[in-house]
Amino acid sequence: MSSPFRTELRLASAEETARLATRIAPLLGPGDVLLLSGGIGAGKTHFARALIQSLLVEPEDVPSPTFTLVQEYDTTAGTLWHADLYRLSDPLEVVELGLEEAFSDAICLVEWPDRLADLTPPSALALELIPEGPGDARLLRADGPTDWAARLAGVLA
Repeated sequence: MSSPFRTELRLASAEETARLATRIAPLLGPGDVLLLSGGIGAGKTHFARALIQSLLVEPEDVPSPTFTLVQEYDTTAGTLWHADLYRLSDPLEVVELGLEEAFSDAICLVEWPDRLADLTPPSALALELIPEGPGDARLLRADGPTDWAARLAGVLA
């Protein structure tokens, strides 16, 4: 097994968070899973929305999937699932949503990934957004398998 990739990056504003998402987006393809964690209001949906919009052929509204649980998009990189698992109480609900299957054939952005428990893909990249001080500054902690280091070289600098 490869050793883990870990890094931190300071994002001074909501705009920097969105720019980072649009820089990561073209590196993604089917089977890639981003686990977006952080408290309520940490910027998970803002990050996901910017990433999704940068991959859409035609601009469209990108709502938070808090109530629908999953939103699916056809993007230039393939099918993308944006899931918000906040309201789930059992990992079996993840299976019922079809998310486990989507992990292998779609790009998946998962908010509140702690709800996945043992269903968390080992190849996933975990991105934690932590508010820093007043305003929209964030600390981003990235953690995943070593292959993410090469893929994100220059993006998380």
